[in-house]
Amino acid sequence: MAARLTKDVDVAIDRKNLDAIRAALEPYGFTFRHVAGVDMFVDANNPNAIAAIHLLFAGERVRSDDVEVVPFSLPEQSPRGFMIAPVVDLVHMKLTSYRLKDQVHVQDLDHAGLITRQIEQTLSAPLLARLKEVRSKR
Repeated sequence: MAARLTKDVDVAIDRKNLDAIRAALEPYGFTFRHVAGVDMFVDANNPNAIAAIHLLFAGERVRSDDVEVVPFSLPEQSPRGFMIAPVVDLVHMKLTSYRLKDQVHVQDLDHAGLITRQIEQTLSAPLLARLKEVRSKR
């Protein structure tokens, strides 16, 4: 199976934990920045927004016109021991953001068989319509 890598990382957090997360990351060379409406941590030695840790706040909309808020579930443990976001949350986030790169990520998830009927049943009507649109572009 092929994998697609991205330079940045999106992390969904509870806003009330921001100060604690900031205190935990700063000793490792990460600086908090708010740029163009986006909260992020950048490498203090190479402050590049493209390679940053972008923060999404659980239960909030990233942009005011987003059709849904950022979902948040407890992470799941992968077979190799990594803590990862549940696929259902990733699908919701990608279909809500719906930029071209998000649509490509949805295609990748779908091609890998990760978007199941169970996940489809959790989608709102607008997100289900977006999933159908992404699938029609294959």
